[in-house]
Amino acid sequence: MTEPDGISEAQIKAGVSKLLHEAASTSGRSQVCIARDAEIDRGTMRRILAGKREATVSEALRILYGTGASPHAHLLLYLVADQDRASLWMQTDLALFFEQLVRHLPDALEAQLGDHLHDVKPRWAKGTAKRVARLLAEHIDYLAQKDALLGDGFDRKNGVGDA
Repeated sequence: MTEPDGISEAQIKAGVSKLLHEAASTSGRSQVCIARDAEIDRGTMRRILAGKREATVSEALRILYGTGASPHAHLLLYLVADQDRASLWMQTDLALFFEQLVRHLPDALEAQLGDHLHDVKPRWAKGTAKRVARLLAEHIDYLAQKDALLGDGFDRKNGVGDA
């Protein structure tokens, strides 16, 4: 049986190594500090980041944590999207949002769907993702409009503007 594109053993090892190296190099922290926080020997850390030794899942999460990145979000992004997306979102609020979204999604699905939880079809996922993104964009636009109205320099309580 042939392996699908992007999930061969060598590709996964190289991808995780590249993700960890990217996290370490963009963190602004020394490898010594990252290794200390990750509770990994400095030599082992150096070999992992150089791609000469593969990291266990635990080590990968701890290294990402040590870099200040959101460990679960970046590893999950790597697994479900791609290494480029995980690197692009490195050290961003978007990665933290993604982690929290995925963390709370199972409970939200169970609460909202109740007895219909097992009626969900995989083919609905892409459309649902687009709908959630559209809803989030509308929410951000609403908040921006609200901020613009409240921050226009007009003192509504006293009826005077900024001078």
